[in-house]
Amino acid sequence: MARSSSGFVAGLTAAALAAVGFLAYQASANAPADLRGKAGPSSTPAPSASASPAARGSAGTSAQDPAALPPQSGSGERVVYALADRRVWLVDENDKVTRTFTVMPSTVNPAPGTYAVTSRSGKVRGSDGVQVEHVVRFTSVEGVTVGFSAAVDGSMASPDPTRRTGGVRMTREDGDALWTVATVRTKVVVIP
Repeated sequence: MARSSSGFVAGLTAAALAAVGFLAYQASANAPADLRGKAGPSSTPAPSASASPAARGSAGTSAQDPAALPPQSGSGERVVYALADRRVWLVDENDKVTRTFTVMPSTVNPAPGTYAVTSRSGKVRGSDGVQVEHVVRFTSVEGVTVGFSAAVDGSMASPDPTRRTGGVRMTREDGDALWTVATVRTKVVVIP
């Protein structure tokens, strides 16, 4: 009896390991390229070949092409920030996306709408105490200034949920690109 019980347990263990391996493979195959580490910070993530065409992000971007500019995100030269997708698009005057990248949102988010860059700073200490560069501010929410920035140390950690901060963080390379185009009065379109 002991021999058949150990065989049964071994069979269940093997089946469980196979199921976990299969689920891990599915998850990695469906993860965006920038999360799998196959796309550098300045490149556009590769589309997932196994994602369902019907899968849509809250801003209307397709799971097959998360880098596609969402519809109803304005026109002309602008910075588009999708809150739910945690993504920014830099768009030129011909409505062509010149760069897109993921960001780490702050704890205080602006309402969807159209804003303009109000001020910029080369290097400052963020409201969370982190040294940041290429700060591009575009609104204020209940006394908290909201803007884009990159941590000098390159970190993009999740903000402390107990603190009211307005810094939308990105990599230093993405911060350099945004700094180049987001001058004072540049349009910033925030979408859900």
